[in-house]
Amino acid sequence: MKTLSLIAAILLSINIYSQEKIKAIDAKGIDIGSYINNFKATTDKGELFSLNDALKDGPVVIIFYRGFWCPVCNKHLAAMQDSLHLIADRGAQLIAISPEKPEYLNIMKDKTGAKFTLLHDENYEISDTFGVTFTPSKTTRTIYNIALGAKLKETHSDESEQLPIPATYIINTDGTIIWRHIDPYYKNRANVKDILNNLPVIIDTNPLY
Repeated sequence: MKTLSLIAAILLSINIYSQEKIKAIDAKGIDIGSYINNFKATTDKGELFSLNDALKDGPVVIIFYRGFWCPVCNKHLAAMQDSLHLIADRGAQLIAISPEKPEYLNIMKDKTGAKFTLLHDENYEISDTFGVTFTPSKTTRTIYNIALGAKLKETHSDESEQLPIPATYIINTDGTIIWRHIDPYYKNRANVKDILNNLPVIIDTNPLY
């Protein structure tokens, strides 16, 4: 029994070690056509978000971003806010997700003027589901924490200092992924034009004459 327990502990430690060592280039993300099970998360307002409930109203565009401390993320979300009406006009909802706690989501809202929902990805559960979680190198984490003021251990729900690749996904109302943009290089982001071009066309079955 002790031997089995020891083996189990070793396997667990190996699994944890391998998870912590996933690099950005190794986080491939889940593919188009994959089905996303319902997930729930706390919003910047402290409310509970449910993917299934959101999909009742139309497609959902999900953006993973690193944090309020990231200048490229700030610029990206601000650009999304500027064109938010175009996404809404297509019957879709925009959601942005990061590992940061709700109080830091609100800092991001103040910086970008975002009127769309921001979600706290506690314990990286959502980014793990989408296959975009990775661990920056120790040197990189030091730069983020000191030079950019990220304070990852403080702003996240644990001390692993993991981050999501800044990926974008479109989820159709049936829960399947119909488009994605994923790039390990943090400066390459999805633009509004690409999102609009890949949103499904919603046909009004009850037109007004």
